[in-house]
Amino acid sequence: MAKKNKAMDGFCAWDGDTLVLNILGTPAAKKDAIGKARGDQLRVSVTAAPVRGRATDHMVRFLAGKFGIRADDIEVVFGRMHVNKQLRIHAPKKLPAVITRHLAGGKKQP
Repeated sequence: MAKKNKAMDGFCAWDGDTLVLNILGTPAAKKDAIGKARGDQLRVSVTAAPVRGRATDHMVRFLAGKFGIRADDIEVVFGRMHVNKQLRIHAPKKLPAVITRHLAGGKKQP
């Protein structure tokens, strides 16, 4: 994983060894899933209801598993109580395919 310091281009960018990720969340979904990019945000659906930040907390735990890290290694910068969020994922051990493609320059998302 090449880690570069660069400005946000799309829904994610590296800041040292931290991945900055803009999210468009969907709470109360049928399943937990990482979707496609929508503009400058990555769609992430979670089954938790949007009650007092529980959907965001559930999303952080779900994404921690996908990135091979602990939930404590994900910081919610803004949007804990909103569908628009920014996360800082510290030292991810693996990357979901949609992020790998985006960072490699293969931005085929509509």
